[in-house]
Amino acid sequence: MNALKSIRVWDLPTRLFHWLLVALFAFSWASAELGGNAMEWHMLSGYTLLGLVLFRLLWGIAGSATARFSQFVQGRGAVLAYLRTFLGGGMPAGVGHNPAGGWMVVAMLALLLLQGATGLFANDDIITEGPLYHLVSKETSNALTELHEGVFNALLTLAAIHIGAIFFYLLVKRDNLIRPMLTGRKEVPAETPQPRMVSPWRALPLALIAGVSVYLLVTRL
Repeated sequence: MNALKSIRVWDLPTRLFHWLLVALFAFSWASAELGGNAMEWHMLSGYTLLGLVLFRLLWGIAGSATARFSQFVQGRGAVLAYLRTFLGGGMPAGVGHNPAGGWMVVAMLALLLLQGATGLFANDDIITEGPLYHLVSKETSNALTELHEGVFNALLTLAAIHIGAIFFYLLVKRDNLIRPMLTGRKEVPAETPQPRMVSPWRALPLALIAGVSVYLLVTRL
């Protein structure tokens, strides 16, 4: 058997982002379904989600190696090569997001950003209006509300694909992707280098920038 070693794959800010995103997405869904007074909580959850996505974009530039877009967003050739190996029964080497999964991350972040942005202008035709509703016409708000709902359905589809892929890796490829996102560590071949990790304290000013940006956006416009 090949020798294995344990390395750090995911830093704390990336893991916190991931699980907070899961929790907030579920809460936003539930509060929207409840409607009524729960819409106030839905909006607060939406602001937090928007701030979380903005943080992830910043962390994708300044975070640890495995969190950086420059590490996991690769060209078509790399994606096709990965898929050929994967579908051929092999298990491509590497840590962090694979080339195909990297584009899934980009798609989800883009849709989450669009979801949060359209929600700022949305309305429910009853009493709830987004904080930037006053900046557009009622017709534009209605169109953005429909887009807000459509993007949510697209996000549900991507989430289902993501969950399906996780269980496929676990049951077929025997690669547990959940544990590293909980512990930050993964068993890899001994020759695999340790990805560069930055201090989690670096995330604090970035989180502050993201939070203040959303606050100013919803209160000052």
